[in-house]
Amino acid sequence: MKSAGLMALVRRSSPPVDGLLAAAVFVVTFGPGQVTGRAELVLLQVALVAPLVWRRRAPVAVFCAIAVAAAVQWVVGVQLPADVSLLVALYTVAARSTWRWTAAAGVTLEAGALLAAARWAPPGQFPFTAAALTALVAAALTTGLWARDRRAYVLSLEQDRERRARLAVAEERARMTRDLHDIVTHNLSVMVALADSAAYVRDRAPDRAAAAVGQIADTGRQALADMRRALGEAAEPLHPAPGIAQLDGLAGGMRAAGLPTRLEVTGDPAAIPAAAQLTVYRLAQEALTNVLRHAPGTTAEVRLTMTPGYATVEITNDAPTSRAPKAATGRGLAGMRERAALYGGIFEAGPVPGGGWRVAARLDLAADPAGKGAA
Repeated sequence: MKSAGLMALVRRSSPPVDGLLAAAVFVVTFGPGQVTGRAELVLLQVALVAPLVWRRRAPVAVFCAIAVAAAVQWVVGVQLPADVSLLVALYTVAARSTWRWTAAAGVTLEAGALLAAARWAPPGQFPFTAAALTALVAAALTTGLWARDRRAYVLSLEQDRERRARLAVAEERARMTRDLHDIVTHNLSVMVALADSAAYVRDRAPDRAAAAVGQIADTGRQALADMRRALGEAAEPLHPAPGIAQLDGLAGGMRAAGLPTRLEVTGDPAAIPAAAQLTVYRLAQEALTNVLRHAPGTTAEVRLTMTPGYATVEITNDAPTSRAPKAATGRGLAGMRERAALYGGIFEAGPVPGGGWRVAARLDLAADPAGKGAA
């Protein structure tokens, strides 16, 4: 935004800046014995230099105006140092106009240079004079083209920066979507299962029903806290992001909701980055939630294996294939695949021969992308 404002200020202030340039050219080329003392030459000098004030606003029109004044100068046989304004005008056309206008201006000025050499070159010096003037034309043209390329390069950098900013916003929104999906789906599924359980036992075991209702309230509060943290509403996190240490609590919550869940952890969690631990937790949470929703009454097992550089999590259940979640439906499996992909991981989900369903992911911890690990 600051660079855009600066560029806008420069564009608005270009006439005063170019006015100073025109004044400088006028003063430098207004030498004794060249223009002074003759009113017609002063007017011709003004006609050659004054259009430079608008050179960046109308480069082609300014070049044409100066070229007309130079043609009049050639016809009347007057040689003025203010002809240098032609080089400035050509530079501006090359820097700011299309290739067609640039080529036309270059050819026009080169023709004028040859005509000037033919008329004013010392006897026998036409080739050298023409070559010198041609070199000046080529230098102005090349410098203008370089300035155009430089401006295009800077513009591409600005556009690339804006594109990266938009991508970062989109990635953050995708991260929030994944987190909210996991939080809402998991906690609502647990709360529904607990509510059904409480309704079932409320007459025969009021104490168990009361415990289930209390756990529903705790689950709801936990869900609200997780949503606030995911949305960034709290100045400080309400609690640390869940990780491997919270898998035992996750399994306990699923057991309380009616899904017998076993947990097996192999390896040292201390070697796993916090962001990767969050990914492992979310994968297990989403997979267990799918089992609770699609295959209640079955048994689930979570196996986590940690080795140097890798973490492998596998969630299985013994549900019949016909009751297993379909890979093509819902957002859950797609979200898990995206989470694993952030670590260059391998993700698999599908039925197990002989019955059951398996979800597995292998995370390459060395591929943790900076700034994305918390996804």
